[in-house]
Amino acid sequence: MGEILVVGSKVKDAIKSQGCNTAGDAVEALSKVVEMHIKRAADRAKANGRKTVRGVDF
Repeated sequence: MGEILVVGSKVKDAIKSQGCNTAGDAVEALSKVVEMHIKRAADRAKANGRKTVRGVDF
């Protein structure tokens, strides 16, 4: 995918609400984690004969 999949300002707000600061690479790193989980969920859906990713796939 390669693009940012999360809203940076929302991520920063969530981290700030926990009393922490956000490093410059945090949003991109979280986006990569999200991308990995999306791929796993899509693979699971396909393995189960579906084209639709459901909540249980995560």
